[in-house]
Order: sequence, then C-alpha cells, then structure tokens
Amino acid sequence: PKDAVKALKKKLSKNCNHKEIRLTLSLLDMCIENCGPRFQSLVVKKDFCKDKLVKLLNPRYNLPIDMQEKILTYIMTWARGFQGMVDVSEVKEVYLELLKKGVEFPSPDTSRGVPKNSSRPSAKSSPSSANPAKRSLLPLPTGPTLLLTPEQIGKLYSELDMAKMNVRVMSSILKENVPGSENPDDMNLLQKLYKTCRMMQERIMELLVTVENEDVIVELIQINEDLNNVLLGHER
Repeated sequence: PKDAVKALKKKLSKNCNHKEIRLTLSLLDMCIENCGPRFQSLVVKKDFCKDKLVKLLNPRYNLPIDMQEKILTYIMTWARGFQGMVDVSEVKEVYLELLKKGVEFPSPDTSRGVPKNSSRPSAKSSPSSANPAKRSLLPLPTGPTLLLTPEQIGKLYSELDMAKMNVRVMSSILKENVPGSENPDDMNLLQKLYKTCRMMQERIMELLVTVENEDVIVELIQINEDLNNVLLGHER
C-alpha cells in the first residue's frame, strides 16, 4: 500500500497533463474498490487527500469539471468513513475546511470511489403530511468551538428530523410534478420548503465549523449532503 500510494502521489504531483491525471484517478477508483484498510488509511491522510488531490483544484491546473467533481466526491465520501478500522479524521478536517470556504460538492449518487457501507435514504412521503420546519433557535456559539450539552443535542436532533422530513417532501414533489404542468398547491409548498431548507443549510454550515461533538458532526454532514441534493434538484 505504501508503494502504491507513493506512486499515485508521484503521478499527481505538479502534473498538468490532464490525460495522466484522469488515468491516475481511474486507477485510484479501482484501488479504493478493491483494496482494504491498509490502503484506505493512507489515502485519507492530509499528505495525499489535501496536498495532492485538493491541490489539483487550483485554477492553474485548469482541470475539466468532471475531474474536479471526482476529486470533491472522493473527499466528501471518504469523510463519511469506510468499513473497518480506518481513521478518517484528517480527510474529515479537509472536507470541513472546504465547506467553510463555500465549496459546492457534487451529488454523490452517480459517483464512484464511495465507501462500500455508504447508503442513501429513500424519499417517499406525501406533500400534505409535513409543514416546513422553522429556523433553528439554538444559540450561536460565542467562541471558536462549541461542545453541545445532551439537552442541546436532543433539541438539535429534533430540528434535524424536521429538516430530513422537508427533504423527503421536496424530493416527492419534484418527482411527481412535470415542468410545465405543475400542481399549483405543490408549487406553493415547494417554494416554502425551498426557503426553509436554504435557511436550515446555512445554520448547519455554521454548526459544522464550530461544533466539537463527533456524532453531531457526522449527522450534520449527512443532512448537508441530502439538502445539497434536493436543492440542486429544485434548481434544475
């Protein structure tokens, strides 16, 4: 694994040859799918995922959009973890740094390089069964980081449950309505949900860079991905 990652680093380092980079990323896909924790634990380290992969997003490399999205998808999916004992704390830190900078991550549904234990929630709900959730009332932290109390976590989780429900309802409306022949009632609710989900996503972004609780961060990352997907679907 060390030799393999060293070879991948060499191919990606200061390389402006798009064909070589594309082939190297394809090889990385195959390695991620077929290798175990010894290999995976090396690619999620900062000296690979940040110093080699993310560095390629610099405008001077002028990478095609699909290759940029592939790199961002690696970071996003690796941060969610692998099967087995793989420490993803470093790649998770890189992911949060990119989120803080306002980087927009692609939808993970059609991407490769995804840990085998990744799953996507189903979106089946009736539009009339839910009301838009309100913006979180959890107070903003006054310091650089915030360790939530059990009571705050409980309140936050109940608000996140509402956000999940809103995502399911939005997904359902988007699937059931065809552009040009939309149901007016559905569209009114959709606009309310869109506004609410945007506000909730802003709140989640604030919490992602301040909360210290590991379990809460994992939950926030997942819900942020789901919100990204449904908001992107609405815009399309």
